[in-house]
Amino acid sequence: MIFDGYDLFLFGVVIPVVMDEWGLTPVQAGTLGSYSLFGMMFGALLLGTLADKIGRKKGIIISFVLFSVATFMTGFASTPTEFGVYRFLAGLGCGGLMPNAVALINELAPKKIRNTLVTLMFSGFSLGGVFAAGLGIYVMPTFGWEMMFFAGVIPLLVLPFIIIYLPESIAFMVRNGREAEAKVLLKKMQPGNNDITHDTQLVFPEKVDRKGSILDLFSEGRLIGTLAFWVAFFCCLLMVYALGSWLPKLMNNAGYSLGSSLSFLLALNFGGAVGAILGGVLGDRFNLGKVIIIFFLISVVSISLMGFNSPMPVLYTLITIAGATVIGTQILIYAAVAQFYGMSFRTTGLGWASAVGRTGAIVGPILGGFLLAAELPLKANFIVFALPGAIAAVAMMIFVSVGCKKADGYCAVAIAEKS
Repeated sequence: MIFDGYDLFLFGVVIPVVMDEWGLTPVQAGTLGSYSLFGMMFGALLLGTLADKIGRKKGIIISFVLFSVATFMTGFASTPTEFGVYRFLAGLGCGGLMPNAVALINELAPKKIRNTLVTLMFSGFSLGGVFAAGLGIYVMPTFGWEMMFFAGVIPLLVLPFIIIYLPESIAFMVRNGREAEAKVLLKKMQPGNNDITHDTQLVFPEKVDRKGSILDLFSEGRLIGTLAFWVAFFCCLLMVYALGSWLPKLMNNAGYSLGSSLSFLLALNFGGAVGAILGGVLGDRFNLGKVIIIFFLISVVSISLMGFNSPMPVLYTLITIAGATVIGTQILIYAAVAQFYGMSFRTTGLGWASAVGRTGAIVGPILGGFLLAAELPLKANFIVFALPGAIAAVAMMIFVSVGCKKADGYCAVAIAEKS
């Protein structure tokens, strides 16, 4: 997830330099930034749904290799068209990785600390953004923007460890007649459990022998919950990618140096990592849905205030809080969606929610480009960026009050009530 986050936040780091080198307008640059997000949308749909049929582990490996190779190749791009093609391919991999990683760790994590472990894992996404901003400050001025993408080949060094040590979903193994392998994995997870023997029959609290489909996302009372999550995903990812793509450029235009502008991006992602972990801990102790609502409301306030003239310590604090409650909330929603859907169609649900959210991620950079071209006051830009947070908060209020209680099964109860 660290490498995934690094890849995704690269665009916001290199865009001021790329715009100057290729003479791009803000609208052209925003469109260019949307290519990888289109890829993420299709990757979430294709690889997310495919993993329910071929396994979480294979889905993660395919996604991991795809985005690493495509990121490396982006460094060789000499035209905006080549750049866009490679970013689209990298987006396919990134889009497929997230739902598979979240679904897998959600199935393997102990119930009482499930949200904490999911968000701890996902905080690597924000740490990747921190590394991207840090390298942008110290490496890009000397070696150029291309070197930022060449570093994308480094993740392949850990591929052998993923192939050897990453476990497969227990539910997937049982569903595909690999019960003996599932028992071996369970023994590794619970070495002191003597109840798991050769003759033990594995039983799940739900049916796992059916193949997941899009229709499962709307059946058994899940319609309202599914739609509420889709709206929240759309709005949250719009804010994440609007800020991630344009925060350095907006602050640069406001009179801050490029180095300072990139340090703002670093603070944003640092806040995302802290917010994700904090939100996961709170979600395990209290109601995860209500924690998400509170985070969205705080994000509206913090982003709106970023456009006002504030002392540097205050500005850094606001940006860090915005990162915690925007990037962090994106991670919390993934955890909530993973609990909402059953095992047999979990990555299908995560994939579709992520894909719908990617349309918001596509709109974010384009919206930022139009706002920049309109030359609005700085505060107006940030107020526009904050509005989706209010809409997302309303969607989650509907989910907590109606959608969660109408849905059938354990997954909905895990969010509606303290586990």
